[in-house]
Amino acid sequence: MIRKTACSALAFLVLLGASSAFATNGMNLEGYGPKSMAMGGAGSAYDIGNSAVMNNPATLGFMQEGTSNVSFGLRGLHPHIKLDNNGVTDRSDATSFFMPSMSYMRRDGRLSYGVAMLAQGGMGTDYGDDSPLFGMGRSMNGDLVPMSGKDIRSEVGVGRIMFPVVYHLTGKTTVGASFDVVIASMDLQMDMDGQHLAGMMAGNGGSVSGSLLSALGGFSDVNYARFDFSNNSPWIGQAKGFGTGLKFGFTHQFSKVVTIGASYHTQTRLSDLETDKATVSFAGDIAGGLITQSLTGKIKVRNFEWPATFAAGIALNPSDKWMIAGDVKLIDWSTVMDKFEMTFIADDSNPGFAGQNLNVKMTQEWKDQTIWSVGVQYKATDKLALRAGASFSTNPVPDEYLNPLFPAITTNHYTCGFGYRVNDATSVSAAFSWAPEVKATNGDQTVISHSQTNWALGLTHML
Repeated sequence: MIRKTACSALAFLVLLGASSAFATNGMNLEGYGPKSMAMGGAGSAYDIGNSAVMNNPATLGFMQEGTSNVSFGLRGLHPHIKLDNNGVTDRSDATSFFMPSMSYMRRDGRLSYGVAMLAQGGMGTDYGDDSPLFGMGRSMNGDLVPMSGKDIRSEVGVGRIMFPVVYHLTGKTTVGASFDVVIASMDLQMDMDGQHLAGMMAGNGGSVSGSLLSALGGFSDVNYARFDFSNNSPWIGQAKGFGTGLKFGFTHQFSKVVTIGASYHTQTRLSDLETDKATVSFAGDIAGGLITQSLTGKIKVRNFEWPATFAAGIALNPSDKWMIAGDVKLIDWSTVMDKFEMTFIADDSNPGFAGQNLNVKMTQEWKDQTIWSVGVQYKATDKLALRAGASFSTNPVPDEYLNPLFPAITTNHYTCGFGYRVNDATSVSAAFSWAPEVKATNGDQTVISHSQTNWALGLTHML
């Protein structure tokens, strides 16, 4: 998730690869680049421009020989999230997100290569400090008690700086690969009431361990535990991790009518997401009085990775005016999103607690996701191409473990857009996407509703 911002040129160049995005397919976007997005997200087997580096890098081989270009993009994402628990409702205030992108590509003979920077995806919400749903909870003893009254929000983002290389094996077959530098970040401001904390301590919905648990021994009842690490940056979250990923792909043209393509994105290899500016707080009763104990220290979000993805597609060109494209994509969420793990270590500014730790594991059990995309393009004139499409997917998040802070449950998308060649050197494109409302009821009987309206703009200039 990325907050509304005006980007300077310097911040754009330096931090673009770390910008985050609100999710539309799990934590992925429904399409990368205006052309692919307008075609329902399909992009494995035809020329989608420089955005190929986030789909099938081998399609960069469709560039005209001896040419180079720069491309700039801007995406707007507008999620609408509503919660309802026994008639008590709330909405996420995080409704507008903007993501820039930039790339340079060149083809020399059989070789195409370049660099691109963009946000891959993420998720997040913002319920503020006055939410009627997060204001009260149950203590370990089952009493109705107030929570912290502080901001409740989340922000997870993954961006990439990518270096693709594509080679023409023959006039009809290309192979490509991309080496990616991956930047991941997270903000989290979350209250966990005593009832849920006790459940996790008993192994229900996760686990809690560590030497800091002894601090709870003096409490006759625990109202809540609060985890807080966040900053005010519009680009990157407080806890950060870095790593790498690889992509491989190919295309083959059987004839002027039929082209196929496929790609494989490896699972990332990320460091732990870390920050030494975190706070963990406990509130509860000691000797009949309400006490809040706040500790500062380091948070490590462990084993956070982006999943492996396989995609395959076909493009049909029955005439000079028409193109039909279709993709199927398989995302291995189950390997990387089975649980959410974080460790807190108290720093030396906490007398009596320095060096003590708390380990939290929250069960997620995401399922693998299958996405079917189809799109059609009609060249209305030599300069104007009209596009439309749709994608249909499964929901990877089990209802039981669905967290209102991470409601990544949207499934289907309906898209449209256009491309327009301004002159021989410059072209522009645009896309619009609508994700109808999806509802799910989690283990706390909270009904979570999520819909989206998104758009994308792009400009490409031949050098």
